[in-house]
Amino acid sequence: MTAKGHVFLVDDDHDIRLSITDVLRHLGYGVSDFASAASFLQQAQRYSPAVLVLDMRMPLMTGLDLQKALLEKDWSMPIIYMSGDSQNQEIIDAMKFGAIDFLWKPIAHTQLVQAIDKGLKLDVQRHADQQRLKHLASLYQSLSSKEQDMFALMLLGHGNKDIAAAKSVMADTVKKHRAQIYEKLQVHSLAQLLAFCKDFTPTQHKDQNEPQTQK
Repeated sequence: MTAKGHVFLVDDDHDIRLSITDVLRHLGYGVSDFASAASFLQQAQRYSPAVLVLDMRMPLMTGLDLQKALLEKDWSMPIIYMSGDSQNQEIIDAMKFGAIDFLWKPIAHTQLVQAIDKGLKLDVQRHADQQRLKHLASLYQSLSSKEQDMFALMLLGHGNKDIAAAKSVMADTVKKHRAQIYEKLQVHSLAQLLAFCKDFTPTQHKDQNEPQTQK
């Protein structure tokens, strides 16, 4: 894999694969090309950051078939479709399953490179988010049960007074737990906590005393 990232190219048209591969390698991308979806599934190795440039219509196994197979394998990467003849429903399904772009053949190389760079940036961010959430899940386990309860309420936007009332404790006790939560999660403020915990769903204990959001 090169510093720019890796491009998987799947298309049953040999000339298209050759042309795109030559251009991308000349520009400094790593490229692996495959003549079929089946050969990709059998031979491709995982890289990050990476994107998949995928032909929509191929014999035996279509681009959509491959996209669904990758979802089943929990192999997530940005997918850029290219096609010379696709139905609206195919395009809708591709986007529904997570494709980031759909390009019509013949494709200008500059257009393809722009889409690839966009996909690589998304994959870098995806990988960073995965590492952040993995690290956060580990730190979360260091919280006591009470701290986990208060942490969940903090993420929901409840202040010290609401949390104190919900947990039937003094506000000073909540402040102490908040400080301990900050220390264990390695943050220094609520803003940092919320940014660090984006998309994180803690295991929450059901509590009938949880403060209600005023409407």
